Amino acid sequence: MDGGTLYTIGDLARRTGLPVRTIRFYSDRGIVPPVERSPAGYRLYDAAAAARLDLVRTLRDLGVDLVTVRKVVDRELTLAQVAAAHAEALAVRIRTLRVRRAVLRAVARRGSGPEEMELMHRLAGLSENERRRLVGDFLDAAVPDAGPGLAGIRVSLTPELPDDAEPEQVEAWLELAELMADPSFRARLHDLTTDHATDHATDQAAGHGGGVRRDAVSVGVWAAGKALAAGVDPAAPESAPVVTAVAGEYARLLGRPDDAGLRRRLLTRLTAANDPRRDRYLRLLAVINAWPPPTPSAPALDWLVTALGTHPAP
Repeated sequence: MDGGTLYTIGDLARRTGLPVRTIRFYSDRGIVPPVERSPAGYRLYDAAAAARLDLVRTLRDLGVDLVTVRKVVDRELTLAQVAAAHAEALAVRIRTLRVRRAVLRAVARRGSGPEEMELMHRLAGLSENERRRLVGDFLDAAVPDAGPGLAGIRVSLTPELPDDAEPEQVEAWLELAELMADPSFRARLHDLTTDHATDHATDQAAGHGGGVRRDAVSVGVWAAGKALAAGVDPAAPESAPVVTAVAGEYARLLGRPDDAGLRRRLLTRLTAANDPRRDRYLRLLAVINAWPPPTPSAPALDWLVTALGTHPAP
């Protein structure tokens, strides 16, 4: 536009694509005031007013409210200040919409009723402090002692939902939160971690050293996984050497003979660990924390439980 030319509201409307009534509204509010009026009383605008209108339109397209727009064009606020504030507000809005979408997707996928939907909505809307309290209560019940052998487990079971969580992470959090609230699942993990600590303490007392991961489950899963991959039938005689090796290693860790009693104890531990909720928890945890997906332990545990049932005594 020519710097010395004056323009009517119609001219500005044709230039900007804004409706005449919108420009008139901005003019009436003093946001884009005319520089003068024609003899017939029509409002006239100069090039600076047209540029001001372009700025107003851009800010409004970005969702900036009229009060703030007025402060920007009047230079009471800098554009950078407004951009920073509205970017943060938009980020909060995006997080809120992501959470809502995740809840609705979960409801649709699971065919949830009103009560379950309300629960998911409440869990999704928890603040960071509320989430931490929920997680802390769960860990206190499932991993009651942070002593040797358990401190690392407590950390490894802790979900950390990011502020900018993806919908998949929010959905995983909803399901994980329900698992954490399940009393029977808490009790199962409590038993598993207590058994782990007992085996670890026995192993350490026997002077074997080296590790929080040396327990009934970790001793068996690796060997059973290899046998499973090799196609060994757990109910066939060929599984006996694998059972003997696993039971023998477990007996060495505990400092006791491999006998029928030890194998019953081993079978009890492995059966308890072979709870599908355990694998599910670890998979959901990996999604929330953006960790690599864990290898499910259920196939190896299934194999070993069957093999131990087939060979209950040396």
